[in-house]
Formats: sequence, C-alpha cells, structure tokens
Amino acid sequence: MSDKIQQQLDDAIRAVPGWSPESVEVKPLVGGLMNSNWLAIHQGKTHFMKVYGIGSEAFVNRDQSIAASRQAHELGISPEVLHYDPKSGLEVVEFLTEHRASTNADFARKDFLEAAMDLYSKFHGGSPLATTKDIFEMTDEHFEQGNELGAMRPTDFPWLKKQYQKAKDAFFASGLDLVPCHSDPMPGNFMVKLENDQITDMQLIDFEFASNNERAYEIAVFLAEVFVDEKTSLELIERYYGEVRPEIVARIWVARAVADMKWGSWAVQQRQLSDWDFDYQKYGIWKYARARMLFDDPRWDDWLRTI
Repeated sequence: MSDKIQQQLDDAIRAVPGWSPESVEVKPLVGGLMNSNWLAIHQGKTHFMKVYGIGSEAFVNRDQSIAASRQAHELGISPEVLHYDPKSGLEVVEFLTEHRASTNADFARKDFLEAAMDLYSKFHGGSPLATTKDIFEMTDEHFEQGNELGAMRPTDFPWLKKQYQKAKDAFFASGLDLVPCHSDPMPGNFMVKLENDQITDMQLIDFEFASNNERAYEIAVFLAEVFVDEKTSLELIERYYGEVRPEIVARIWVARAVADMKWGSWAVQQRQLSDWDFDYQKYGIWKYARARMLFDDPRWDDWLRTI
C-alpha cells in the first residue's frame, strides 16, 4: 500500500465517530475500479468501508449516490448506509454477512438474471431521485472530459460518435422514459444469499452512478454486462416489461450500443487519472469495439426508426 493511500485510509477512519486507526482492523477487498474498498472490523463487528478514489468526484455526485442508496434500503433491496463523510471521502455501509458478490459465471443462470430484473423493477418503481442525469448527458460529459485530458480513442472515433448521435436523436425524438436508475451493473454489485444453491435474497449495492435515467438503458447495460444472448434478452425483456414489442426491443438494443460508448469513454479518460493496476485503456477500447459491432449490425437503422 502506498503512503498516500495509507494516509487517506487513516484520515477516513478517524472521520467515523469512535473510530481510530488503532481500534479498527482493515482488510482490502478487490473489485473496485475507482475507489478502494475495505472490510473494517471495529469492536468485533464487520462493516463495509469505501474510501473514495482521488479525482473520483469528477464522475460521481456523492450526495446523490448516498440518497439513492438510502432510498433502495427503504425499499428493502440494499444494505443500510451507516456513515457518510464527503469531506474525508468515506462511506461505511452495513456488511451483508450472509450474502456474497455475484460473478459473471452466476449470470449464466436464469434465476440470477430474473432476480436482477426484479430488483430493477422495485428500484424503478420508487420515488424520483433529486437528480436527473440521463445516459446521453453522462456520455457527452465523458466526451468533453476526455478531450480535456487527452484521452486516446480509436481512429474511427468520429464515425462512432456520429452513430451515437443518431441514437441520441432517436431517443429524444420518441421521449425519454425516466425512472430512478442504478446505472452500474457490474456483477459484484448484486449481493446474493443462497440456501441449498437457491436464491433467497438479492441486494443491490454501489449507487455511485444513480440518477433518474432512461429505463431502457438500465436494462440494456445489464444485459450487455452479463453477456446475455438475444433469445435470453427477449425473455428478460418480457419479464421486466410484461411484453415484447418491437419498439421496446429496439430501445434496448440501441441503448446497449450507447452504454458501450458511455463506458468506453469513461474508461479511456480514467486511464489518464489513475495509477491503479487495471488496464483502463484496454477495457475502454473493448467497449468501443462492442459499440462498433452494434453500429455495424444490419438492423441498426431499423432499430433507430422503430424507437
């Protein structure tokens, strides 16, 4: 651990009432791309502790994130936030002792996929959040940030951006369907409790990108993240929406391409800010490649017209 991270960790621990670096045992957790995550054991009780990554405030509205997390907890689908200190860059959350993080392999199972759809349905049905930031605003912001940081993009980025603009125009022409969205479907954000290999509970964590957002984007970015094929995608669309209509399917597939543009643009600029042991550039270029694949799909223009 670098001296800088150690100092930030110690300062964060001191910000929690009754805690000190000497009274808290910390153990690192893997999986965070922007923050450092820890198990913090104080007086025999284990907590989940997140220490915000340096510069992460450029991408995350922390107050909004905490508000969304607390709303999800009230709906019974997320653990309780126990302490939040934006000044020191820290949050402490209830640790789900009987749950584990889901994996990509888990989402090869239909019951995991269906449980995730049901979580989204509950969260989307909640009260509107204080902040609306749709997927297009997020993506445009990443474009601008990447320009300022000198992010390295594919040589055909102008063409990719042109296709993205077509998607944006199509969505705004039809009207955005705004609901409270989580907007970050990494498998590890779905905490699952199993008994005899059957799901008894699933909880959603990490609301850093939460806002009122396009409903179809939430479903689309999840399907993309867990590599769901078209047949299974249609089954999950029907579970969530209650029906499968051409305009719904079109919104999902176009939103999948937009999602890859968003996360690709986030990643290539994150490379300019972070010295973490993660290849953001490779991750971003891969995301752009997935967007390109959908832009090249012979159904692309039909999807745009159908939205």
